[in-house]
Amino acid sequence: MVWYMVYGREGREAGGIMNLSVSTESIHTQVTNVLRNAIVSGEFELGEKLSETALAQRLGVSRTPVREALKQLQQEGLVEIIPRVGTCVTKPTEKEIVELFKLKESLEGLAAGLMAERGDIPERTELIRAFKSMEEAVGKGNIDGYVEANDRFHEAILKGSGNSKLLYHFNLLINQLPYKRFVYLTLGQPERLQKSVEEHRKIVEVIQNQDIQGAEQLMREHVKASGVKLIQIMKAELYNK
Repeated sequence: MVWYMVYGREGREAGGIMNLSVSTESIHTQVTNVLRNAIVSGEFELGEKLSETALAQRLGVSRTPVREALKQLQQEGLVEIIPRVGTCVTKPTEKEIVELFKLKESLEGLAAGLMAERGDIPERTELIRAFKSMEEAVGKGNIDGYVEANDRFHEAILKGSGNSKLLYHFNLLINQLPYKRFVYLTLGQPERLQKSVEEHRKIVEVIQNQDIQGAEQLMREHVKASGVKLIQIMKAELYNK
């Protein structure tokens, strides 16, 4: 067994340990997954320089799997490897952020419409279950629970589209941002959480009614509303320091 130390959302000093078994995945794959999750969840700052040596020591592995993992993450757009400078977590420009969310709006809107068209499928049951979990999380004031349920909700729609190419390209898109980190920031804004619940409720209703155009429109509006708020926060966080 290999023990990895990764730092949680509460700060670098409050770490958590992930126990990953080498019997099911190669060291390279495990290191890649751990580093990818750390970047996407915001455990590394955008633009932060990453040291191969420091990462290898933290993860308890040699530098070779770390180096290979960083090359993989560069291909995914999560890090930049700059000659004679080193490796840094990719820091998207404001223009790139706007462009990414335009694509997200289109892809998720299309996915919702396709799911509505397919009628009573297993993913629709998961969609409803995820939404109920979101409601319960709001009632308990559990933001972590809400974010987890929100992930399941959107995953159900993407899988429910029945379009594997759409899902593949969406994953490539969303991995170019530490999206989960920004979801937390968005939900921390006044009234955004309650508005988010209502937007998700309406999406469930139109999908259940097999309203294809309504599902696509409401999903696009939801992603756009989230994106507008998110971009405002990201601009303040990243570019006005």
